Amino acid sequence: MTHSVVSRRSLLKGAGWLLASTALPSFSFAQSAEGGGRLIVAADSEPKNLNPAIVASNGVFFISSKVVEPLAEASFEGKDGLSPRLALSWEGAEDGRSITFKLREGVKWHDGKPFTSADVAFSALNIWKPLQNLGRIVFANLDTVETPDELTAICRFSKPTPLQLIRNALPVVSSVVPKHLYEGTDIAANPANTSPVGTGPFRFAEHKPGEYYRLERNPDYWEKDEPKLDEVIYRVLPDRAAAASALEAEEIQLAAFSAVPLADLDRISKVPGIKVITKGYEALTYQLVVEINHRRKELADLKVRQAIAHAIDRKFVVDTIFLGYATASTGPVPKNAPEFYDPDVQTYDFDVAKANALLDEAGYPRSENGTRFSLKLRPAPYFNETRQFGDYLRQALAVVGIDAELVNADSAAHQKAVYTDHDFDLAVAPPVFRGDPAISTTILVQSGIPAGVPFSNQGGYASAELDGIIAKAAETVDADARTALYRTFQQRVAADLPLINVAEWGFITVARDTVLNVASNPRWAVSNWADTALQS
Repeated sequence: MTHSVVSRRSLLKGAGWLLASTALPSFSFAQSAEGGGRLIVAADSEPKNLNPAIVASNGVFFISSKVVEPLAEASFEGKDGLSPRLALSWEGAEDGRSITFKLREGVKWHDGKPFTSADVAFSALNIWKPLQNLGRIVFANLDTVETPDELTAICRFSKPTPLQLIRNALPVVSSVVPKHLYEGTDIAANPANTSPVGTGPFRFAEHKPGEYYRLERNPDYWEKDEPKLDEVIYRVLPDRAAAASALEAEEIQLAAFSAVPLADLDRISKVPGIKVITKGYEALTYQLVVEINHRRKELADLKVRQAIAHAIDRKFVVDTIFLGYATASTGPVPKNAPEFYDPDVQTYDFDVAKANALLDEAGYPRSENGTRFSLKLRPAPYFNETRQFGDYLRQALAVVGIDAELVNADSAAHQKAVYTDHDFDLAVAPPVFRGDPAISTTILVQSGIPAGVPFSNQGGYASAELDGIIAKAAETVDADARTALYRTFQQRVAADLPLINVAEWGFITVARDTVLNVASNPRWAVSNWADTALQS
């Protein structure tokens, strides 16, 4: 086992915030030689629901993935990009109507009860399919889950369901919860949603609102000699700028999800004892997207959408807004998803003259003041980069004669305006590509999505051709044929521009160099950290 070594000054300074508000006398950074150490991490938010089986989002996974485990996790080297967790194998029937999971033996819930196939069946039928934000898509046609023995779960579907989709989705949608704690309760209001009980390497210990979450080592974890750490503490630091100072002062040891602002990375990378890590987010690609309200007559015109695409200098966006920590997009599937990515799509180089010509051809000449028409532009408030891109886009559109009124709002107001009220003309969004186009991607252009669904097509765009491709891919069992459909999907999206993909980026982790095994898989920040350790 390893332990952390810090000075008395940093120990007192770093532990003071915690000891002042808790009666636990054993809290300190230093550990005995046989201990595994305490990892203190920056957290910039406090999720209201910590059940990843219900809320499959990075904010929830960041904490709960150490407690509640999925059937499989993403892997750099594993077969099909996966490594087993609660499931050891998964095999799909040729007709696509069933998938058989063989489960890990000897796994215990944190309360000592045995993990069995009954827990998988309960989670799938009662939570993933009806309640989970992403599971509703992936398990839409799930009919039953048979459990012929305690270590076998057979999912049966009413329609052919691609193994490729289920396989790609497993790390995100298959968090398993204990049936014995949820059955017969109001699942949405169950206390285990805020004090989760899982099978993972860490047990949920406590949450002090506004201050910290504390996870403690699970001594009965199924993997021998794991976890390496004794505790993980998430210190609540809503001010992202504070994370850099806390790292330098050794008050925390790790800040993930770009908690240290991009503007501080160059400076902090030169601080002795600190490392900047860009790996570990390959399966969590964020995409900078311009959402378009096709109800506006001007925006329903393809030439206008093409003009807007040509007015955007993607290199400037990557170099100036993202400081080089991003790449320019070509379409709705990112470059680091090679299973599906198609580079041979229509692209839109930065060309102001072409943008102006297209707007003239569309019948929108400049008025005496140089303006062609006005639009309402709403940038998503979630990241500095989405807000900054909103400022940039307003200026870029002004160059080609489009007057964009910038409307900023907090997260709740922004989501209501865009996804419920449709009170926008253009919006800046950061959807996430989660390993398969059917997960969080096709929904951005598919028609018929009810109002109020976040990060979905609320711009009124409708294409029978695209809808047909999406529907066909949802039932295409052959992986090669399904992949080919999604390549056609990318080509059609790039040509018709229901939305405009601008850039794609992963996050950055900054850590003390005493933290080991960081970025060991493509979803590292939201994986279980069982092998993460502190250098002795």
